[in-house]
Amino acid sequence: MSRGDVGFARERYGLSERRACGLLVVNRSSQRYQRRGDGDEALRAALAAVAGEYPRFGYRRVQAMLRGRGWVVNHKRVWRLYQAAGLSVRRRKRRHVARPGLGRAMASGLNQEWAMDFTHDALESGARLRTLNVLDSYSRECLAIEVGQTLASYDVTRVLAGLVAERGRPARLRADNGPEFTSRRFLAWCEQQRIAVQFIAPGKPQQNGQIESFNGRFRDECLNANVFRTLADARCAVAEWRRFYIQQRPHSSLGYRTPQAFAAAAPPSGSAPLRLQETPPGPDLSARTKPIETEVQSYASLDQ
Repeated sequence: MSRGDVGFARERYGLSERRACGLLVVNRSSQRYQRRGDGDEALRAALAAVAGEYPRFGYRRVQAMLRGRGWVVNHKRVWRLYQAAGLSVRRRKRRHVARPGLGRAMASGLNQEWAMDFTHDALESGARLRTLNVLDSYSRECLAIEVGQTLASYDVTRVLAGLVAERGRPARLRADNGPEFTSRRFLAWCEQQRIAVQFIAPGKPQQNGQIESFNGRFRDECLNANVFRTLADARCAVAEWRRFYIQQRPHSSLGYRTPQAFAAAAPPSGSAPLRLQETPPGPDLSARTKPIETEVQSYASLDQ
């Protein structure tokens, strides 16, 4: 029996509370119980504020953001309130086929490997929009996001030259076999700078998993969440999101620390050697008609 049954008996048959409880064998104290608040009102408001500000964050990243704002709260409690508020982010489930992976050299320090890739979008007018993303594979720092309508190998070398001047030269670059990364100009610049280039196998984006994961977050939280009216508008929005990604966004693979905090605690560049494993071969450059040394000299003459 419940409080509703006692209420029905009193209303239907005109019984007193004592008589209705006696007939239904219900303790009278249950009729006078007043439910207390669960004390989660403030936490609910804070959780809703974070989820409203970052609607594509899951509950664990929301919990990390709450901790950054002074809340000491268990992840199970956040999950319960997150589910009750209907804030779960729906993600499309994909079928995964188990395939044996190829070995690769894993970075164990800063500036050992930079990963690069392009993403595509469009302005409100329908004009093409392209971004070049550069990521430190160890610290997950987004080193640069170059925004433009057309980006060629010249733009790639220009962005990398600025990063080298600011952060120093990386041990190697990891990229796909796109024309911007296999052009003579780019390969000549890498040869001149003594930077190795590691190409992934064609059709195997999982061999550059860090940048692919970053591209997904970048598209989900920035590109899909904004309408870019002009190229300048896109550059401002992307620059703001990049600052947020580096300085405030907790990263799950870094123990929910920000890339900036993780990089600050990382060993100095060059203090840890590369852990070399078997890696897929790069593209065959033997068919090129001009030797790479000649291209290096011609590229150096351009700089002069």
